[in-house]
Amino acid sequence: MTGKTLAEKIIGSHTAAGTVSAGEVVIVKVDYTFSHDAAGPLLINQVNKLNAGNIETAKDRTIFFIDHAVPSPTKELSNDQATVRNYAMSNGMVLSDAGNGICHQVMAEDYSSPGDLIVGTDSHTCTSGGLGAFATGMGATDIAVAMKLRKTWLRVPESMKVNVTGHSPKGVFAKDLILKTLSMLGTDGATYKSLEFEGTAINELDVYGRLTLTNMAVEAGAKTGIVASDERTRQYLRDFDREDKWKEIRADDNAVYESEITVNSSELEPQIALPSSPDNVRPISEVRDVKVNEVFIGSCTNTRIEDMRIVAKIFKDRRKAKGLKLIVTPSSQKVYLRCVREGIVETLVNAGAVVTPAGCGVCFGALGGIPADGDVIFSSSNRNFPGRTGNPKAQTYLGSPATAAATAICGYVADPRQFL
Repeated sequence: MTGKTLAEKIIGSHTAAGTVSAGEVVIVKVDYTFSHDAAGPLLINQVNKLNAGNIETAKDRTIFFIDHAVPSPTKELSNDQATVRNYAMSNGMVLSDAGNGICHQVMAEDYSSPGDLIVGTDSHTCTSGGLGAFATGMGATDIAVAMKLRKTWLRVPESMKVNVTGHSPKGVFAKDLILKTLSMLGTDGATYKSLEFEGTAINELDVYGRLTLTNMAVEAGAKTGIVASDERTRQYLRDFDREDKWKEIRADDNAVYESEITVNSSELEPQIALPSSPDNVRPISEVRDVKVNEVFIGSCTNTRIEDMRIVAKIFKDRRKAKGLKLIVTPSSQKVYLRCVREGIVETLVNAGAVVTPAGCGVCFGALGGIPADGDVIFSSSNRNFPGRTGNPKAQTYLGSPATAAATAICGYVADPRQFL
C-alpha cells in the first residue's frame, strides 16, 4: 500500500472518506479561517452576498486581524480597519486588534496546531505549516464560503520533498536555508505543490525557524509548506500554554513524492536575495559591500523572539551606521513584551533603531519607513519585488535578521559571522 505525504494525510483527515491522493478534488472541513485589514473589507462584502451557511458557525473559528497598517496612516485605511473591527465585534467573532501582531505570527502563537487545515486571505497563510498544519491562502470569495460553511474544496497538491541535510554552521539561519531553496526552485518551481521539509538540519531547527521556511514556500509558487511535528513542536506549544494541541503528524516512510531536492546546509554561508525577486539569490561572499540606505528588521517571515535575540546580540554596544535608517518591527505583541523584559528594546534603541508597534510595517509598504527614490533597503522580509516597500524607485535586498543587523552596523551588505 502506497504511503501518504504530509499534505495527503492532513487533507485526508478532513474529508468524509478519510483518505486522499494527490490530484483528487475534494471537499474538506476547515479548522480556521482568517482575514486582515488589507483584504477584510472585500471578504465581508462577499460574505454578505452569500445566502448559504449560518454566520453563527463562524464565530470562534474566524479571526479578523488588524495588522497591515499599525497605526493607520490614512483615513482610507482607517475606514477599512473600522469596517473589519465593527464587523468582527458586532458578530461576536475573534478580533486581533492593531498592535497585537501579524496574522501569521499570532495564528502560530494562539491558534494553529499540528494536523489543522487553515485558510486565510493572504498568500503567507502557509506559515502555519511550520507547526505541521496544512495552511494555504485563498481569495475572498473562497474564504467567504469556507467561513460560512466551515468547509471548502481544493485539489490535493502533489508533494515535493526538500531534504535539508547537514548541520547549519555559525551565521546560517532558517532564512538562509529557504533563500537557497528558492535559488534552486525559482519563483514558479513548485507551483501548486506542497513543499515538505525534512532532514537533519530541519530536525535541529526550532519551530521559530520552521515557520520562516514555510512562510516563504509560496515564493516558489507552492500551495503550502509543511514540517512534520515532533518534540520541538510540542515544546513550542507548551511555551504558549497549548501543549494539549500537540499530536504527531509525519509522512509515511513509503510516501510518494513528485520530486525531491537536497540542500546541504553544512556547505552554506549567509544567503542574499538581490533585487528584484526572492529567487535571485547569491552567497554573501558575492554581494558584500553594497551600500545600503535603510535596514528593516521585521515581517511575518522573521522577528520572532529567537530572531530578536540574535539581533540584540549583534547590536550590543554597537550603533547603526551614520545616516542609515534602521526600523525594527516585532512580529507580535507577545514578542514585543519579551523584548522589553529581556532588555532587547533598550539595546535596539541604543543602537539607533526606531522600534515600531507589532505589525507588517515596512514590508507592506503602507506605513512608515518607505524608502526614498534611489534608496537601497536591506530587509528581513519575504519579497523584494519593485514597489513592495512602497517605492518602485528603490531597490530591496533580502537576508536573515542577523545579516540585516550586521548590514545596519556597517552601512553596506555585511557578513553577520564577524559579529557572532
